[in-house]
Amino acid sequence: MERHLDLQLEKLRTRIIKMCSLVDEQVEYAFRAVQEHNKELAQLVIDRDRKVDKYDLKIDKICQKIFALSQPVAMDLRLIMSSLTINTNLERIGDIAVNISEAVLRFDNKAPFFERLKFGVMAEHVKEMIKNAIDSFIENNAKLAEKVVKLDDKVDELNKEHHGILIEIMKESPANIEQAVAMLVIIRHLERLGDHATNIAEDVYFIVEAQLLKHNYEKLLLNQIRDNEDKDDSDES
Repeated sequence: MERHLDLQLEKLRTRIIKMCSLVDEQVEYAFRAVQEHNKELAQLVIDRDRKVDKYDLKIDKICQKIFALSQPVAMDLRLIMSSLTINTNLERIGDIAVNISEAVLRFDNKAPFFERLKFGVMAEHVKEMIKNAIDSFIENNAKLAEKVVKLDDKVDELNKEHHGILIEIMKESPANIEQAVAMLVIIRHLERLGDHATNIAEDVYFIVEAQLLKHNYEKLLLNQIRDNEDKDDSDES
């Protein structure tokens, strides 16, 4: 029975890693589609969404099979439980990549005000969050999971900053309104991608540490502040 469970768990991890790779690529293509106003890339993201959905179903099925035929305990049980929510977040990341790509297809040209935005900066933060969330799962690395959670605040700040910038752009000319509203939605999608990466990181932390990261986040921040203060004190002495 244990040998069978090990094989099923390895199959589960392999499928999630493949799903991670596929979704990560979908996000990369969607971001490039926005930055380059590349409709071919946008359409590719939309067309490949079926593959993401297939992996979503495969992962759900294998989790159900393990629960039905085995009696996992401890870390194995945490892995299976968290795999279900990680899978859900990956599928939603894929859906958001499609939503971003569909927004690109609605316009013939890139927005004339695009260079005034910090889309590239925000996109890089989000890509880093998704990459670290994926790597934290592959490597069973709780430290990487913590990095994802801490970076989420920067993405939230950029979301708010873009809201103000785009409102001003809409006030400048009625001709800007349609594309500015579309960019507001895209920026909101980026913020949601960060949230889903954070959810994955929290699940990985739970798998590895058997603790809920969201309830320990304040303690982690306080420890980081104390570490910085101790470093400053040692530098002065």
